[in-house]
Amino acid sequence: MRREIHERTFQLARSVATLRSDPALKSIVKDVILRQLARAAFSVASNLEESLAAHSKADFAAKVAISAKEGREMNFWLRLGTEAGVLTPDESMRLMPEAREVSVVISTIARRARMNPSVPIRDLRGANR
Repeated sequence: MRREIHERTFQLARSVATLRSDPALKSIVKDVILRQLARAAFSVASNLEESLAAHSKADFAAKVAISAKEGREMNFWLRLGTEAGVLTPDESMRLMPEAREVSVVISTIARRARMNPSVPIRDLRGANR
């Protein structure tokens, strides 16, 4: 049932985005989708960056959790932009796989931070930092 309502609401959003071929509506839809996509993508990156300066394990987990949530939103806007014809097939093929992969990685980090309170932050951040 849960996935069904998610799909239904997505299809409703898609139907609104493609309601008419009116140039004014198309312009609004394009602007909204691209603006929201940019905001979500920037939020994923900025919250993950902020997590590197976390004051505590809880602060780290909170920043990464926000980044993971924004990653899901970014994937929504990419999918809607693709299905509404706002993004070209080339743009979609270039962005969607990386967005999905990044979201999975960040969600895994968030889950580890939440589930393993004894793991030091440095271990959750990865070896590169």
